[in-house]
Amino acid sequence: MGTHLSFTGLLIVWLAVWRITHLLWGEDGPADIFVRLRKLAGDGFFGRLLDCFYCLSLWIALPFAWVLGTNWYERPVFWFSFSGGAILLERATSKDSAPPSTPWRATPTHSPQEEDPNVLLR
Repeated sequence: MGTHLSFTGLLIVWLAVWRITHLLWGEDGPADIFVRLRKLAGDGFFGRLLDCFYCLSLWIALPFAWVLGTNWYERPVFWFSFSGGAILLERATSKDSAPPSTPWRATPTHSPQEEDPNVLLR
């Protein structure tokens, strides 16, 4: 009928997801190994992923959810729960608890004649 995950088990998964995410996202590591990893990732997909705790926590939580979930509806619930728990822990332990925001531009970056692919409604 599904996995029974105790509160202790849930807390352990939250801590594990937080720890791995925090290690890759914001720590130097022995001999600066994680700093080097982030530099090696550059400005592409992986570089941006390693720069965003929120994004990275989703990817770190995914294998935990896949292994601990037993069916198609349990896995996404676990996935978001595990990531959310890591984010809550990060916000509770960081000095800056504000979530990241998308930069706002006062002027459009394209001409009015161009079609903006990010606009849903007009």
